[in-house]
Amino acid sequence: MRYPAFIALLLAVCLSFLTACSDSPDSNKPLTYEDIVNTGLANNCPELPETARGSINLERNESYILTDVCLQPTTYFVKEEPTNKRQKAEFVQGKKLTRYTSTLDQVTGELVFNEDNSLTFNEQYGIDFQAITVLLPGGEEVPFLFTVKGLSVKSQPDVTAINTSTDFKGIYNVPSYRGSSFLDPKGRGVTSGYDNAVALPASSDDEDFVKANVKSADTLLKAGEMSLQITRINGETSEIVGIFEAVQPSDTDLGAKEPVEVKVLGTFYGRVDTVS
Repeated sequence: MRYPAFIALLLAVCLSFLTACSDSPDSNKPLTYEDIVNTGLANNCPELPETARGSINLERNESYILTDVCLQPTTYFVKEEPTNKRQKAEFVQGKKLTRYTSTLDQVTGELVFNEDNSLTFNEQYGIDFQAITVLLPGGEEVPFLFTVKGLSVKSQPDVTAINTSTDFKGIYNVPSYRGSSFLDPKGRGVTSGYDNAVALPASSDDEDFVKANVKSADTLLKAGEMSLQITRINGETSEIVGIFEAVQPSDTDLGAKEPVEVKVLGTFYGRVDTVS
């Protein structure tokens, strides 16, 4: 009589295990908002499998765009001046304080041929900037605006197809980290607020206070440099992924301080499409 009871118990355990497994989420099922919110998954760029190979053939008489471009930073460095004047300034790795909003996404621009058969990608629109703060080992916090505003990158000449040997390099503009209506702790701004610190009205024209009083939210033209290296390609869907390196100035506190160089490393994704 013990064997039937044991078999029934074993079947019950197996059925409960199978039921629990059937309730697990399907990896091929699209994620819902509840699956993504507060997880950081929305900050990740699309990826391609390691087996993705091939190339994207291009025709000179066709018009192309590079769309759905996503750039995901992974590592941050800040250039620090050495205490010893004999030493050279070096990049020091920092830790990102910003949580999940660091990725640029939905960036689109034209992809055109040049006279030497090289390709140029000119950024036109998209979510092309994110405010990020990096913490250095010494405790200093360095804010900067990670961006690809006006990005123009060029490949090597004689390109007939995009493959893993195709690299791009170029420059971009870096807007002000703060907007013109931002007020500092003393109520000074570009388009609003006081002209100078209220506590020092008689000394507001002194040279030591000019930078802090006269605010500037100008865009630094061609101040950023970026290189893109393609590592994987899906020839059927015209998707590309790779790695990027960007070097740009940090925040100037509306002109009150000198910027430092920030280096950003990460991965990118994009899709080549024809213009209909």
